[in-house]
Amino acid sequence: MRSRQRMFAAVMRLLLKCLRLGRRRRFKLVRQVEQLWHYGHLCLHSLLYNSFTNGDVVLDSLFEPIYWLVDHVTRWFGVVFVALVIGLTSSIVAIVYICLLPLILQTYTPAWICWHLAYGHWNLIMIVFHYYMAITTSPGYPPQAKDDLTGVSICRKCIAPKPARTHHCSICNRCVLKMDHHCQAAWLNNCVGHYNHRYFFSFCLFMTMGCIYCSISGWEMFRDAYTAIETYYQTPPPTFSFRQRAFHKSVVYLWVLCSSVALALGALTLWHAALITRGETSIERHINKKERQRLQKKGKVFRNPYSYGGWDNWKVFLGVDVPRHWLTRVLLPSPHLPHGTGLSWDLPPCVAEQRAPLLAI
Repeated sequence: MRSRQRMFAAVMRLLLKCLRLGRRRRFKLVRQVEQLWHYGHLCLHSLLYNSFTNGDVVLDSLFEPIYWLVDHVTRWFGVVFVALVIGLTSSIVAIVYICLLPLILQTYTPAWICWHLAYGHWNLIMIVFHYYMAITTSPGYPPQAKDDLTGVSICRKCIAPKPARTHHCSICNRCVLKMDHHCQAAWLNNCVGHYNHRYFFSFCLFMTMGCIYCSISGWEMFRDAYTAIETYYQTPPPTFSFRQRAFHKSVVYLWVLCSSVALALGALTLWHAALITRGETSIERHINKKERQRLQKKGKVFRNPYSYGGWDNWKVFLGVDVPRHWLTRVLLPSPHLPHGTGLSWDLPPCVAEQRAPLLAI
């Protein structure tokens, strides 16, 4: 009996000894892994350490491949889309002249014929003029010499003077005065800034008006053409000539394209109209929103220093100094320059008289 107890005790001591040894080895292995981890972490920090590194620099580094793709690939998309816009607009104009205008001259009264001819051609002239000016006018760039400007910040991307309301365009790879956005893939293949912002908005406005005009004027023709197309697949099929079939499909194409563009471009136009009313650009909207939230937490109210009130903001944007400018600069094609140089933002003449008493207080 005693021999069994001794044997059992010896086995238990041996087992406890093995457990202690295994635990020590396990702890030693864990310690080695921790040391290797800390050593690797220290090596990585020593290789990547930079006193100027922050979250923005890290994000820029991560997005560098995307920037390269935008710079070297997508810039050609703008040329393709500009050609597409010109082609689609030309096709609509051709359909109106070839298919709809003869029908209007045959069926409408003289008064309606004069109205359609006057409004349609005026709208077309405004579209062509503002689109050409928007794609060919430079948005405006600040001077590169630091001595030309005083009291301005320096752009950290192009290391050049950066006046107020100026922002760096990654596609143009330079700063743009009063930059709104880079309208590349959609319409212009150009940056929208201080000198062509009015042309861009006017093009969107008049293109929307033209599409709405074509959609409303061609509604009855569209219904008739669509009904005729539905009979193509009847048995026996109707005897439509090739010219009649082309007319039906052209009218349907015109109405569908104009209605779609009117909805999409109309929403964009309303969005920019709201921004103009508030006296800010697309980029400034996000900046002002963050600033407004920051000041709101401190119990303060944010005021946009470049807003002069809704009506005056429109007068400044359109360049209306006297009442006759509503005709010569808004309702007729006008290549007049915007207020200011984009380098400094003094009070425009059209609002100086109204703001003088307020500034005196």
